Order: sequence, then C-alpha cells, then structure tokens
Amino acid sequence: MPSRAPLRRIAVLDDFAGVVEASADWSGLPITVFRDHLEDEAAIAARLAPFDAVVITRERTPFPRSLIERLPGLRLLVTTARRNRGVDVAALEARGIAAAGTTSLETPTAELTWALILGLARRVPWEDRALREGRWQTGAGMTLAGATLGVVGLGKLGGQVAALGRAFGMTVIAWSSNLTEEAAAAAGARRVGKEALFREADIVTLHLVLGERSRGVVGAAELAAMRPGALLVNTSRDGLVDQAALIAALESGHLGGAALDVYDREPIPPDHPLLRAPRTILTPHLGYVTAENHRLYYEGAAEVLRAWNAGAPLPRPLYEPKDTP
Repeated sequence: MPSRAPLRRIAVLDDFAGVVEASADWSGLPITVFRDHLEDEAAIAARLAPFDAVVITRERTPFPRSLIERLPGLRLLVTTARRNRGVDVAALEARGIAAAGTTSLETPTAELTWALILGLARRVPWEDRALREGRWQTGAGMTLAGATLGVVGLGKLGGQVAALGRAFGMTVIAWSSNLTEEAAAAAGARRVGKEALFREADIVTLHLVLGERSRGVVGAAELAAMRPGALLVNTSRDGLVDQAALIAALESGHLGGAALDVYDREPIPPDHPLLRAPRTILTPHLGYVTAENHRLYYEGAAEVLRAWNAGAPLPRPLYEPKDTP
C-alpha cells in the first residue's frame, strides 16, 4: 500500500453543475474543484500531476491504465458509486494506489426513464415549443394504458421501470439473453424473444449493462422490426444502439421518436449528428443526477478522504489491500 501521509492536494473533477462544494462538508480537506471537462489524456495527466488524490464522478472522466501510469504521485482514487466501468481497478492495485467508492440511490434512473417515456408519448417538448411560438395543439400523443412496453434487460432497474409500466396499465414484455420465464413473471412481465419484443412493443426501453454481447443490440434490423411510430428510450449506455441506424430510422419517419440520456461522447459536442435528428428528446446524462444522489456521492467521498488522513480503513474499497498500512 502507498504511504498514508495526509493528503496534500485533492482534485475533484467534472463538477458540471457546480454542486460539489455545497453537497458535502469538505472542511479540513484541501480540495480543488474543476468544473470543466478534459478529454485529452495528456492534458488530464498534466492537470492532475500535482495532486495525490482524485475524486471522480462515474461515467465522466475515465481512468484507464494508460492514464494511471502517467500519475506517479497518485495515492488515492475515489469514485462516486461502487461500480465504475471507466476505472481500471487492476491497474490501480498493481501500482499500489488505494481506491474506494460511495453509496448511491438506485431509483433516479428509473424515474428519468419514465420522464422521457412520458415526454415522448405525450409530445411534451414539441407542444411546449409550439405553444411558445403561438401554435396550439400540433399533434396527438400516445395513450399508455393498453399499450405494450418492451423492456430490454429486466434486472433491478428494468424491474423498476416495468413496475411503473404496469401502474400505467401497460402490457409489459421483456427480453435479455439470460432472462427466464420465471424471472420475467416475478417482475410482472412476459418473456418473449428479442425479435418479438421489437415487433410487438409500442415503446422499447433499454436497461442492459454494456459488454461484448450487448454492444449494438439495437441495430437496423431491430429498428426496422418496430411498429411504425413506436418509441425508443435509452438511459443505459450509448453502445447498445447503432447510432447511424437510429438516425436513419428517425429521418425516414419509421420511428416515432427516441429519447436518449447517453452518448458516444460526453459532454456531447455541438456538431454531434444526434442534435439534428428529428423527434428526439436529449438529456445530458441525468440518470443519476439528483440532489440526493449528489449528497450521497460527495459525503461518501469526503468520508473516504478523512479516513485516509486518519489512517483508518477506507470505507467501500474497490479492492482489498494485501498489506495493512
């Protein structure tokens, strides 16, 4: 394990909304908060060179092996939540860099999913814009009661979304490669094949972990199989959907609309093609972004930093150290 001398300089990255300092008690901790986001690895390494601890927010700045090896002075990494696929934990362990996470809420992403479903189904953004421009009732929305909700990935989050679908009076169908009929029934859904889900659903919502088997799970064939006017919602991972095929389905008019909270580049650049795609609701990765989650994230980070300075065991370590400091 690295030296447990008190931390001299702590960087907190990617505070997009300027909420970090108000979300926790940082007294006695020498933090520097950065609100901007750097993508170039050399620039990130240069910024972090003077710091011996870094606090990151999941799914913002990744910490691959190549970046970790550029930071010989790094002694501690804290990530919000417990699972951060952007962090190479094995590389941290190999270099003796301590790492820990925080607690988090599980419900905000399901809530955002339903905000997006309702926004699409009832055309809220478009009617709001039309009203402000002097127009009244420019189209008709979709009734959810009696419609079919297709849930791709019926884990904890997908199950929460399915439960709300049933509350709206929807028929819920579900598919994932490992889903059993028993597990689907327990969540109040009917298990169907992948092709049937895209063919039958009026609204498809994605809740899979991104991996080699799930990458591109929604491609041109799946989008073509969807009913004309059907809706797609993705609050999980950008790589689940073939972006070019999605834009083509929107531009052709076959897909009724898409609501997205995740992108191949974040923050999304101003020339991104999705910004020009029709019938889209785009949110800036808000799935976990609530005031309550921010408090859990940053209070948890401050707890880890104080434990380090006190020489105490770190709460919620990402790996178990081989030696006790």
